[in-house]
Amino acid sequence: MPGLGFRACGSLTPAPIRSGIPEHGRIPKYYAVKARISLLLDELGEGGLLPTERDLALQHEVSRETVRQALRELLLEGRLRRQGRGTVVAGPKLEQPLSLASYTEGVRRQGRRPGRHLIGLERFPCPAPLAAEIAVAPGEPVWHLERVLLADDERVGLESTYVTVARLPRLDTEFDPDSSFYGYLRERLGIAFGDADERIETVLATPREALLIGTPPALPMLLLHRLSRDTEGRPVERVRTLFRGDRFSFTTHLGGGDEGR
Repeated sequence: MPGLGFRACGSLTPAPIRSGIPEHGRIPKYYAVKARISLLLDELGEGGLLPTERDLALQHEVSRETVRQALRELLLEGRLRRQGRGTVVAGPKLEQPLSLASYTEGVRRQGRRPGRHLIGLERFPCPAPLAAEIAVAPGEPVWHLERVLLADDERVGLESTYVTVARLPRLDTEFDPDSSFYGYLRERLGIAFGDADERIETVLATPREALLIGTPPALPMLLLHRLSRDTEGRPVERVRTLFRGDRFSFTTHLGGGDEGR
């Protein structure tokens, strides 16, 4: 079929997709440059230093603005990353499973070192909308735990966790904010997770969020909302997590009995 190409999708078998060439056959100049630079990235390998915009413009006989547009898209796609004053080839995206596994477990499975940097742990009266979600009375004290997510010391996300003070009264003194919150709940308090509701959407970070994560405000983010419950069906936590769209993808497993396709 004309206009189709093949691209590998993670560890899945390559599947046919449209190659990006419009049906009328006219390719935007920046897109042609982007395709050539993509081949160069494969040659350089992870961590390879990209030539300067000026050198790329001379090599491909285009303006620096055309090169800049191609590089912007490759940065947004996670193929490149800034390092100091240069640009280098980025590694593969982190795959976070959509399951009741912690961020720590997901990152370790990929051979990366997980970490977290505490932004704040505060106690405040629960507002009515949050109270309805976690099944408490409005005004009941809740904890707000906010941490930057790290992978090999690279800032990759921002996590906000809300839990009731009644259930975790000593969170501020017992919990190590650099460690796994799920590990603390399971191992220290004996709380077993039953199920959870999750919703994912694409957003742009606020100026404050972008500053904490260390990304430009225009970088797309993956926003995950999670409400977790224990084995008795009681809400345990309400989590809002921003993941860098250029560094993360989400995976899940669908059983053979799934219907409605």
